[in-house]
Amino acid sequence: MFVNNLNRCSHRHKSPSSTSSIFYYLHRSFSLWSMKKDPDLESALSRNRRWIVNNQIKNIILRYPNQDAPVKFLQKKFKTLDLQGKALNWLKKYPCCFDVYLQNDEYHCKLSKRMLFLVEEEESVKEMQEPVFVERLSKLLMLSVNHRLNVVKLNELKRNLGFPDDYLIRILPKYPDTFRFVNHSGRRSSMEIELLSWNPDLAISAVEVSARKQGSSKPCFSCSLPSTWVKSWERFNEFNATPYISPYVDSRGLLEGSKEMEKRIVGLVHELLSLTLWKKMSIVKLGHFKREFNLPEKLNILLLKHPGIFYVSNKYQIYTVLLREGYNGSELIDKDPLVVVKDKFGELMQEGLHEYNRRRYEVNLEKQRKKGIVSVRKEKRKEGSTEMTEQDDSGDKLGGLFDPEERKRFYKVLFDDDAP
Repeated sequence: MFVNNLNRCSHRHKSPSSTSSIFYYLHRSFSLWSMKKDPDLESALSRNRRWIVNNQIKNIILRYPNQDAPVKFLQKKFKTLDLQGKALNWLKKYPCCFDVYLQNDEYHCKLSKRMLFLVEEEESVKEMQEPVFVERLSKLLMLSVNHRLNVVKLNELKRNLGFPDDYLIRILPKYPDTFRFVNHSGRRSSMEIELLSWNPDLAISAVEVSARKQGSSKPCFSCSLPSTWVKSWERFNEFNATPYISPYVDSRGLLEGSKEMEKRIVGLVHELLSLTLWKKMSIVKLGHFKREFNLPEKLNILLLKHPGIFYVSNKYQIYTVLLREGYNGSELIDKDPLVVVKDKFGELMQEGLHEYNRRRYEVNLEKQRKKGIVSVRKEKRKEGSTEMTEQDDSGDKLGGLFDPEERKRFYKVLFDDDAP
C-alpha cells in the first residue's frame, strides 16, 4: 500500500520538483506513525539526544591514543553520530566537557578535567553495579525464546541497559555457572550468549513487583493518560480487565493474533523497557529481536494501540517507544545510579552551552558597538534558557530523516508487509 501510494505521488508530480514532493509525502507518512505529541516526553528525548551524541564523542576520545584526538579524526566520525556540519563548531559549544586547542596548525580535542572526573565516577559506579548487570542480563535471556541472544544484536542494546563496553570480558567470565558463549557456525557474527541456570526469583516482572508493593494479588498495567482521553481509557480498561500474562511464561502455546498473545507481548515490551536505564528503546532496534522474543511483524501498530502504556515518538526521525509510567512529566522517576552520574554529565553540558551562548552574545554585542549600531529595543533573553535549538546553527544540525541506511530499516520495520 505504501509503495502504491508512493507511485501515485510520483506520477502526479511530473515537474522538476517531483523529488521534493515525494520526500514531502514520505515525511507526511512518517508523521502518521507517531502519537499525539506529549511536550514533556518530547523534551526528555531532546535532552537525551544531545547527551547521547556527546557521550559517543567522549568514548571516541577515550579510545584514542593519549586520549587526545585530532578534530579532523572526529570530523570523520560525525557521520556515524548522525551529525552534519563541522565537528569544531559542535565541540566549542561544550567548553566544560571538551578542551579544544591548536597545535602545529591543527586542532586537537581532549576531555576537560571535570569531564575526566565524571568518567572516573562512572567507572566506579559500573564496578559497584556488576551484580545488577548480571541480573539484568539474566532476565533478558530469560525473556528470550531459547534463552540465548546474539552478541552482535545484544551490543546494540548494551548502552540502553547500562552494560560496560567490555562486559563480555569483564563480567561474563566471572559467572561460568550462569552464562556461556555458544557458536555453532564458527562465524564471529553468530556468537551467542546462553543462560545456563534459570533463577525463579528473577522471573518476576516489573508489573508483578508493583502489584506486590500495592498489596494486590492481581497484576495489571497502569495508565498515564489524561482523564479527558475518554475512548483511550475505555480501551485500556477493557484490555486490562483480562488476566495478566507474565513475559517469563513460555509463549509457544499461545495462538498468534489472540488476545492472550497480545497481552503477553505488551507485557514483554513493558518488561524490556523496564530493564533499560531511561525506560525507552528504538523501535528499529527492538524489531531486530522479533525472532528471539517472538514479537509480531506489525509491532509498531501494536504499540500505537496502547497509548496509555507506551508513548511512541519520531523525535529526530528515530522511532522510539517510551514507558509512560517511568516518567513524571519530563523527569525519570526511578533513576539508576548510572543515570545519576550521566545526569551530572548533562548538567556539565548545559553549563558549557550556557557559557558558549553568553560568550557569543557578548561578541555579537561588541561587533554592534564597533559598527555604531544602537539597539532601539531592549534585548529579550529568556532567563535560564541555555538550550540551543537545532536550527540555531545550520552547520551543526542533527542528521536528517532520509539517511539511506536508516531509511531502509524504517521501511522494513514500519511499512513493508513482507518484511522478514
